[in-house]
Amino acid sequence: MDIDAPRILGLDVGERRIGVAVSDSLGWTAQGVTVIDRKAGDWWQALDRLVQEYRVKEIVVGLPRNMNGTLGPRGEACQALAEQIRTRYSLPVHLWDERLSTAAAERTLIDADMSRKKRKQVVDQLAATWILQGYIDANRRI
Repeated sequence: MDIDAPRILGLDVGERRIGVAVSDSLGWTAQGVTVIDRKAGDWWQALDRLVQEYRVKEIVVGLPRNMNGTLGPRGEACQALAEQIRTRYSLPVHLWDERLSTAAAERTLIDADMSRKKRKQVVDQLAATWILQGYIDANRRI
Protein backbone atom coordinates (compact mmCIF):
# COMPACT_ATOMS: atom_id res chain seq x y z
CA MET A 1 0.00 0.00 0.00
CA ASP A 2 1.42 3.38 -1.05
CA ILE A 3 0.87 5.83 1.81
CA ASP A 4 1.89 8.69 -0.48
CA ALA A 5 -0.64 7.77 -3.18
CA PRO A 6 -2.76 10.66 -4.46
CA ARG A 7 -6.11 10.96 -2.68
CA ILE A 8 -9.62 12.16 -3.32
CA LEU A 9 -10.72 15.09 -1.18
CA GLY A 10 -14.37 15.47 -0.13
CA LEU A 11 -15.89 18.78 0.96
CA ASP A 12 -19.12 19.60 2.77
CA VAL A 13 -19.39 23.33 2.09
CA GLY A 14 -21.35 25.58 4.40
CA GLU A 15 -21.47 29.34 4.82
CA ARG A 16 -19.39 29.21 8.02
CA ARG A 17 -17.51 25.91 7.84
CA ILE A 18 -16.20 23.40 5.33
CA GLY A 19 -16.06 19.79 6.46
CA VAL A 20 -13.14 17.92 4.91
CA ALA A 21 -12.64 14.20 4.29
CA VAL A 22 -9.99 12.30 2.36
CA SER A 23 -9.88 8.87 0.76
CA ASP A 24 -7.50 6.18 1.92
CA SER A 25 -4.50 5.47 -0.32
CA LEU A 26 -6.43 2.77 -2.19
CA GLY A 27 -9.45 4.98 -2.78
CA TRP A 28 -11.86 2.62 -0.98
CA THR A 29 -12.84 4.49 2.17
CA ALA A 30 -13.31 8.07 3.32
CA GLN A 31 -12.01 9.44 6.60
CA GLY A 32 -12.83 12.78 8.17
CA VAL A 33 -9.85 15.10 8.39
CA THR A 34 -10.83 18.51 9.69
CA VAL A 35 -13.22 21.44 9.55
CA ILE A 36 -12.11 24.69 7.94
CA ASP A 37 -13.55 27.87 9.43
CA ARG A 38 -14.52 30.09 6.49
CA LYS A 39 -14.85 33.13 8.74
CA ALA A 40 -11.31 32.92 10.20
CA GLY A 41 -8.75 34.54 7.93
CA ASP A 42 -7.79 33.10 4.56
CA TRP A 43 -9.48 29.69 4.53
CA TRP A 44 -8.07 29.08 1.04
CA GLN A 45 -4.62 28.65 2.64
CA ALA A 46 -5.96 25.83 4.81
CA LEU A 47 -7.42 24.13 1.74
CA ASP A 48 -4.15 24.69 -0.19
CA ARG A 49 -2.23 22.88 2.57
CA LEU A 50 -4.60 19.90 2.52
CA VAL A 51 -4.49 19.61 -1.29
CA GLN A 52 -0.70 19.56 -1.09
CA GLU A 53 -0.39 17.32 1.98
CA TYR A 54 -2.63 14.60 0.54
CA ARG A 55 -1.42 15.00 -3.05
CA VAL A 56 -5.06 15.37 -4.07
CA LYS A 57 -5.92 14.06 -7.54
CA GLU A 58 -9.61 15.01 -7.56
CA ILE A 59 -12.11 16.81 -5.37
CA VAL A 60 -15.74 16.00 -4.56
CA VAL A 61 -17.95 18.88 -3.45
CA GLY A 62 -21.29 18.16 -1.84
CA LEU A 63 -24.15 19.69 -3.82
CA PRO A 64 -27.16 20.53 -1.66
CA ARG A 65 -30.35 19.93 -3.59
CA ASN A 66 -33.89 20.47 -2.48
CA MET A 67 -35.85 17.30 -1.80
CA ASN A 68 -37.52 17.64 -5.21
CA GLY A 69 -34.10 17.69 -6.90
CA THR A 70 -33.99 21.39 -7.73
CA LEU A 71 -31.15 23.70 -6.78
CA GLY A 72 -31.63 26.55 -4.35
CA PRO A 73 -29.29 29.40 -3.42
CA ARG A 74 -26.96 27.12 -1.41
CA GLY A 75 -26.67 24.71 -4.33
CA GLU A 76 -25.85 27.53 -6.70
CA ALA A 77 -23.22 28.85 -4.25
CA CYS A 78 -21.65 25.36 -4.10
CA GLN A 79 -21.56 25.18 -7.90
CA ALA A 80 -19.78 28.55 -8.02
CA LEU A 81 -17.28 27.47 -5.34
CA ALA A 82 -16.66 24.17 -7.16
CA GLU A 83 -15.75 26.17 -10.27
CA GLN A 84 -13.36 28.34 -8.22
CA ILE A 85 -11.75 25.18 -6.82
CA ARG A 86 -11.44 23.67 -10.32
CA THR A 87 -9.72 26.83 -11.56
CA ARG A 88 -7.45 27.21 -8.50
CA TYR A 89 -6.11 23.64 -8.47
CA SER A 90 -6.56 22.53 -12.11
CA LEU A 91 -8.01 19.26 -10.82
CA PRO A 92 -11.20 17.38 -11.66
CA VAL A 93 -14.00 18.58 -9.38
CA HIS A 94 -17.17 16.51 -9.05
CA LEU A 95 -20.44 17.74 -7.59
CA TRP A 96 -22.13 15.04 -5.51
CA ASP A 97 -25.74 15.10 -4.30
CA GLU A 98 -25.51 15.61 -0.57
CA ARG A 99 -29.19 15.54 0.32
CA LEU A 100 -29.57 14.49 3.93
CA SER A 101 -25.81 13.98 4.52
CA THR A 102 -25.69 16.54 7.36
CA ALA A 103 -28.94 15.19 8.81
CA ALA A 104 -27.55 11.62 8.67
CA ALA A 105 -24.30 12.75 10.28
CA GLU A 106 -26.20 14.58 13.02
CA ARG A 107 -28.37 11.50 13.68
CA THR A 108 -25.28 9.29 13.91
CA LEU A 109 -23.70 11.62 16.47
CA ILE A 110 -26.92 11.83 18.49
CA ASP A 111 -27.18 8.03 18.47
CA ALA A 112 -23.60 7.94 19.77
CA ASP A 113 -24.82 10.13 22.67
CA MET A 114 -22.43 12.93 21.77
CA SER A 115 -23.06 16.29 23.43
CA ARG A 116 -24.46 19.13 21.35
CA LYS A 117 -21.20 21.08 21.75
CA LYS A 118 -19.06 18.19 20.47
CA ARG A 119 -21.53 17.44 17.65
CA LYS A 120 -21.20 21.00 16.39
CA GLN A 121 -17.42 20.55 16.18
CA VAL A 122 -17.51 17.38 14.04
CA VAL A 123 -20.81 17.25 12.15
CA ASP A 124 -19.41 18.97 9.04
CA GLN A 125 -16.41 16.64 8.97
CA LEU A 126 -18.67 13.60 9.26
CA ALA A 127 -20.97 14.97 6.54
CA ALA A 128 -17.92 15.36 4.25
CA THR A 129 -17.08 11.72 4.98
CA TRP A 130 -20.62 10.63 3.99
CA ILE A 131 -20.41 12.66 0.77
CA LEU A 132 -17.00 11.29 -0.21
CA GLN A 133 -17.91 7.70 0.70
CA GLY A 134 -21.05 7.94 -1.44
CA TYR A 135 -18.96 9.14 -4.38
CA ILE A 136 -16.35 6.41 -3.84
CA ASP A 137 -18.98 3.66 -3.59
CA ALA A 138 -20.79 4.83 -6.73
CA ASN A 139 -17.57 5.03 -8.74
CA ARG A 140 -15.77 1.93 -7.45
CA ARG A 141 -14.17 -0.05 -10.22
CA ILE A 142 -14.04 -3.73 -9.43
